[in-house]
Amino acid sequence: MSIEHAILGLLSLSPLSGYDIKKMFEGSAALYWSGNNNQIYKTLVKLHEQDLVTRETQIQDSSPAKKVYSISEKGLEELRRWVSSAPEVPQVRNSFLIQLAWADSLSADELDNLLERYENELRMQLSMLDFQRQQRNISPSGTARDAYINVQAARTPRETFLWNMILENWSSYYQAELDWVCKLRAEARQF
Repeated sequence: MSIEHAILGLLSLSPLSGYDIKKMFEGSAALYWSGNNNQIYKTLVKLHEQDLVTRETQIQDSSPAKKVYSISEKGLEELRRWVSSAPEVPQVRNSFLIQLAWADSLSADELDNLLERYENELRMQLSMLDFQRQQRNISPSGTARDAYINVQAARTPRETFLWNMILENWSSYYQAELDWVCKLRAEARQF
């Protein structure tokens, strides 16, 4: 995922602070990103220098001043250019498979324990996605951040459909992985 374009996409919903953007990344299955928080702030500075976003400093009574970013017309053009560009085929990197490649060194119980832990992690991911899906049925909170995290207040019916399909994609992936590890666990007990 291009963090620059993801941030532009978030800002196309509403003006946001770096902290808001960080929370949105943390709360969305669709926006999985493994970078650090500094990268968000560095990217915002870079986008501002390129005139893709504007920045406003808001004075707060009991907290330090907050920088709020908005997407510019140039930023909207760049987001549209990127969205319409040729999609990349995903590169699946599953470190568990590398771990599993050398799992023959484990005892039968240790291997089963490893597979059980992976199975539990997958079940947790599916539960989180199910929770996000349930949140969609709660009345919209009115804020862009909440709308994006919960995918409730989409701007158009098609946007609602697209976000539903993104959640379905992630659910399908984790369900297939869970089915696979359950099969692996059952068959590995034969050895």
